[in-house]
Amino acid sequence: MIWSEFIYFAVISLFFWVSAVAAIYLSKKKTLPNIMFLTGVFVFSLFIARLWLTNGHPPLRTMGETRLWYSLFIVVIGYITWLRWNYKWLMGYSTLVSAVFIIINLLKPEIHSAGLMPALQSPWFVPHVTVYILSYAMMGAATIASIIFIAGNGEKHKDLIGLVDNLVRIGLGFLLMGMLMGALWAKEAWGDYWTWDPKEVWAFITAATYLVYIHLRRITINLKLLMWIIPVAFLLLMIAWLGVSYLPSAVNSIHTY
Repeated sequence: MIWSEFIYFAVISLFFWVSAVAAIYLSKKKTLPNIMFLTGVFVFSLFIARLWLTNGHPPLRTMGETRLWYSLFIVVIGYITWLRWNYKWLMGYSTLVSAVFIIINLLKPEIHSAGLMPALQSPWFVPHVTVYILSYAMMGAATIASIIFIAGNGEKHKDLIGLVDNLVRIGLGFLLMGMLMGALWAKEAWGDYWTWDPKEVWAFITAATYLVYIHLRRITINLKLLMWIIPVAFLLLMIAWLGVSYLPSAVNSIHTY
């Protein structure tokens, strides 16, 4: 079974990503970290590609499969921010978060039938889930940066404000795109754009919280206090993604497959 091989791909990928982070701190040149990081990405992507071919559809259906993409996207976001803004620590934290999700998948991959139910056999399936996972990765990186700002010296970490702003704005863009695609998909599958399903409600609450942050940034207030909105919003995001399935109201949810 393909999931039984995941441990080999995961260990090799993490080895290269951790080595890349170490090389970033030990070497002044970016050549070695680039090679190590991209090698890890290739190995991890190879497993996703094999799982895709084995299932006969993109591995985006189960929690275990979406955690695969999150593990990949979060570390890629950390890598891009390092290349663009030279944030070494964010690359390290992103690798750590990715490792946590990989370990969860090793312990609980949540394997289900490879087949897709009729409602999921839609052209909206892949873009809807993909932009959501990209959003989660962006917001995860923003949360890490906001916590560093809160815990540290405000003046010393003032440059993090711009990073958080950029990540939240891009992440919110992906989140709203995911909601829009979901609405169009719902209309096609169930005849209505919005049904106040628990997943939809929590997605709306999460998007509204990030919008509050964006609007408050336009006025002068205590930045450390403002930064607390980001981890709170990310907690809501995790409830929307992972926690809703455990709520009593999820029994009749159209998002439970």
